[in-house]
Amino acid sequence: MKKIFILILIICCSCDVSYVPVKKSKTGICHEYGSKYYEQTKHFEAFQSLDECINSGGRLPKRK
Repeated sequence: MKKIFILILIICCSCDVSYVPVKKSKTGICHEYGSKYYEQTKHFEAFQSLDECINSGGRLPKRK
């Protein structure tokens, strides 16, 4: 039982928990973590980088 617990612990710790996706909203706007509407964007397609999001047809948010 102890070996199973240790194995599960190792697997969980090796996961990339720091990965935060770039979100492309239904309207095609790419939102990085920390941007104004990142947390509000609920229906999205996830990407690993901003470049991937833009290359898929997305765009940057308009800035004021």
